[in-house]
Amino acid sequence: MTNPLPENPRAPIEAMIRDGDLEGLLMKAGELHGHFCPYVALGVRAGYAALKTLGIERNLGMEEVIAIVEANNCFSDGIQMTTGCSFANNALIYHDLGKTAVTVAKRDGEHSAKAQAVRVAVRADYSTSFDERYPEAHELFEKIVTNREEPTPEEQARLSELWAETSYRQLDVPEEEVFTIEKKEIDLPAYAPIHDSAVCSVCGESVMETKARLRAGEPVCIDCAGAERYVLDGSGMWVR
Repeated sequence: MTNPLPENPRAPIEAMIRDGDLEGLLMKAGELHGHFCPYVALGVRAGYAALKTLGIERNLGMEEVIAIVEANNCFSDGIQMTTGCSFANNALIYHDLGKTAVTVAKRDGEHSAKAQAVRVAVRADYSTSFDERYPEAHELFEKIVTNREEPTPEEQARLSELWAETSYRQLDVPEEEVFTIEKKEIDLPAYAPIHDSAVCSVCGESVMETKARLRAGEPVCIDCAGAERYVLDGSGMWVR
């Protein structure tokens, strides 16, 4: 390794938060999301609003900051990039409510059970009037994404162009027109436990011990046991 690893890999993002650089944050969110869209931009703004309200400028990804999202939509990627909370670092919590909203909180200490938090939700009237504000983008989105109709190359390119344009427009709309922001106290989830691993006696793969099943006294993974599992996909959370 020729260059030392940075002490804080989120330092450039945290500088953007301190400086109020929403465009820079949206660019980073686009890297994660794969393209620009209005609700990624709204996620960036919501995460930024929550962090600024709580006075949070640094998150080392060790569960001291948590974000509770209420829908698995584009909004959530803007939240992840801005807050630094993800499923992998156990700081992104999913409540399957179907609402474009997030609650952000910071732990006061390792044993704190409650915390001051901020819930930021996209206003219903803002969401429902989107097609009126951006009629061409809405029409193409309905055709290509909602109805899965085959677009022409020109239509696909135009949607990408319009979607990027509308993303950046979301950064300039007055906050009070877009969001409701509520300060509240919440019960904190426990820190994520660390579990041992077991080896499935059928396929030989390593599996988290708490997810293994027993068959004739031997550990078996969920797949090999043919057991039900929780699935999170575009439909939300369900049991398969």
